[in-house]
Amino acid sequence: MRYEGSIYRPPSEAYSLIVQATIGCAHNDCTFCSMFKDKDFRIRKTDDIIDDLHFARKSHRTVGRIFLADGDALILPNDTLLKILSTIETLFPECSRVSAYGSPQDALRKSPDELKELKDAGLEMIYIGAESGSDRVLKNVKKGASAAEITEAIKKIETSGIPASVTFISGLGGKTDWEEHAEASGKMITEAQPSYVGLLTLMVDPIAPISRDIREGSFKLLSPPEVINETIRLLEKTKPERDCIFRSNHASNYLSLKGTLPGDREKMVRQLKAASESAGSLKDERFRML
Repeated sequence: MRYEGSIYRPPSEAYSLIVQATIGCAHNDCTFCSMFKDKDFRIRKTDDIIDDLHFARKSHRTVGRIFLADGDALILPNDTLLKILSTIETLFPECSRVSAYGSPQDALRKSPDELKELKDAGLEMIYIGAESGSDRVLKNVKKGASAAEITEAIKKIETSGIPASVTFISGLGGKTDWEEHAEASGKMITEAQPSYVGLLTLMVDPIAPISRDIREGSFKLLSPPEVINETIRLLEKTKPERDCIFRSNHASNYLSLKGTLPGDREKMVRQLKAASESAGSLKDERFRML
């Protein structure tokens, strides 16, 4: 495989074949993110992507899942994505799932028919970074999309039949906006009703722009107990009408949680409250590694 630069994928794609459909991220302006700062965005040539798939077929006896990287493979025109998906179906009949990152902007640019085409062609999941349900937090971190736009994008993906796996980041509002961040994020999950929610916890890479705000004092990080309290508030405000698989078991998290909302909400809140009363229950900073 001809990988360019560092390769990133969601935790649940740990055993997937990763194929770069784009290099970098089209937006690449989020202050908390350092993943693609060393790359200039471009869409790879379709023939190069197809060649990589043929190479992988020769190299791997079995491929159960395929993940289309980098930051927003959904930005590709539908005819290109359909060609990639058709090639995957032909070369990897054993593949049970094809997934991709997609920005809110990517999803909003696709028509409902285009998303349905992708679903029918084998795209089984789209990972989308919401980060926060608060417009103020989204603006502060330069997300490039409003809460209403992100909610619409998630709904659009889900309506097409493709499950959306949506990421939020604990601590992203800092000490100033933690309550709004938690409550608005719970409200977004309730309204958008994604199939999956992943809750990460803010980790600061020195090259991420937010690190400058921290050094200058304009952004104050939450302490581990404050992150736990924020998560409790988020869960209390999350009331989807259909099952949503919730995971907060990323390497960045101070406490591992998993359950299905709304059914397991109270159980997870109890876990969080118990952890907040026991100093040794939270992951030490030394072990929060990506």
